[in-house]
Amino acid sequence: MVSTRRRPARRRVWPKIRLLLFVAVIAVGATALYPVWRAANPDPPELVVRYRTSTPAMSAAAKPSLEVFNKTDKQLPLSDVTLRYYFTADDGASYAFNCVNAAFGCSNLAGRVVEMGKPTGTADRYLEIRFTEAAGTLEPGANSKGIDLQLFRTDHKKLDQSDDRSFDAAMTSYQEAKKVTAYRRGVLVWGEEPDGTKPDAKNKTKASAAPGPLPAVPEGVLFDNFAYTGAQDPALFKHGWLVRTSKGGPGIKNTWSADGVTFPGDEKALKGGQVLQLRASTDGTEAGTKQASLGTAASKFREGTYAARVRFSDEPTSGKDGDHVIQTFYTIGGKGSQYSELDNEYMPNGAWGRPGPKLDTVSWHDHRTNDRVYTTTNKSLADWHIVMIRVKDDVVSYWLDGKKLFVSSGKYAPRADMSVNFNHWFVDLPFKGERVWDMKVDWLYYNANEVLSAKEVETAAGSFTANGMNYVDTVQGVQ
Repeated sequence: MVSTRRRPARRRVWPKIRLLLFVAVIAVGATALYPVWRAANPDPPELVVRYRTSTPAMSAAAKPSLEVFNKTDKQLPLSDVTLRYYFTADDGASYAFNCVNAAFGCSNLAGRVVEMGKPTGTADRYLEIRFTEAAGTLEPGANSKGIDLQLFRTDHKKLDQSDDRSFDAAMTSYQEAKKVTAYRRGVLVWGEEPDGTKPDAKNKTKASAAPGPLPAVPEGVLFDNFAYTGAQDPALFKHGWLVRTSKGGPGIKNTWSADGVTFPGDEKALKGGQVLQLRASTDGTEAGTKQASLGTAASKFREGTYAARVRFSDEPTSGKDGDHVIQTFYTIGGKGSQYSELDNEYMPNGAWGRPGPKLDTVSWHDHRTNDRVYTTTNKSLADWHIVMIRVKDDVVSYWLDGKKLFVSSGKYAPRADMSVNFNHWFVDLPFKGERVWDMKVDWLYYNANEVLSAKEVETAAGSFTANGMNYVDTVQGVQ
């Protein structure tokens, strides 16, 4: 009989101990190496931002064009997204921006220039871009398509982009750009901030505070605070404005010029903001005269509230006083039996044999027969004013700084959709010598659906400006 000997328990346990030790060593090593591996293999981003530009380092305006890609398997509302484009200010200049083009409409985009608390060598400010709910939602894998922006100095001097963090002259076609950062509900999800901060899926306490939602814009509203580079700004035309250069009257015929349409910064009145400036200039001859006009290309306005913050002038900016100049905010449209026109005409030196300063508020039925009704406010208005026209149920009322000036009705109510215009022109040329007259407009607001007070209009305009919504147009569905 063969005897069997039992193996000591220690020999059976030892392989298990060695296995456990081996696993422990591997685990410790993996833990130590995980950060290295993680850095080399990060989670895929929720979204990707691509960038291109068409400008050299020295340029009249920075022109970043951005695309946002949804890299998740869920819908991405653009209203959840904030973008930041970093740059360095030139000699303490103030800046403005506008949207030239966006597939979802520039009306659904807002921006602001923010001074950084901790500047770096390539960034002390950023242009922050946000979107309204009406900008829509990106489906999984979809992209926003190009969002064409302009960033420029309000003094309209050239920018030096050579030290701007987010600028890259080599990117003339869309490429991923990690020097443009993106946030979702305030959390950094794309790019690298100037201080080196990167997206961190595990520690979201590093995220910036989520900005508040942008106000919803009702249908039938137009707002513009005239943040443009000049009369040739592509955004000006994309936003539906026309600078008049055509022949004809009123005033000194065939003298309408784009030279008089500018958008200077007005530090004193607007704290660094911009205005529309219409300059009428002359040397006393027809050949040396230029008149200025800006109006909407579309005739799509009729009932509702028209309002503008306008600065009338009683004296020329330079040269001798005495011209019969007309500074106007008016609407016009239709022909023949449908002709419609509503005027605010300020004449600091009067005109047509009537002394000034005075404001005529006029409702027209037929310009061919001079069929109109009007009233005259005889006083100086050489300052900023809220000028309003309200149209409701065939009744037209004119208002100045919240005070009703005049009411017309019946056949003097608009019979056609109209355009909105600002003009500055000469009635005649009474003497020789160079002189220049300036009229300014801070903003224009129109609401097709509501009859508003001056205070309500100012609140609405102020809300748009405070939220960086320089331009909004939802009239008749146009964005």
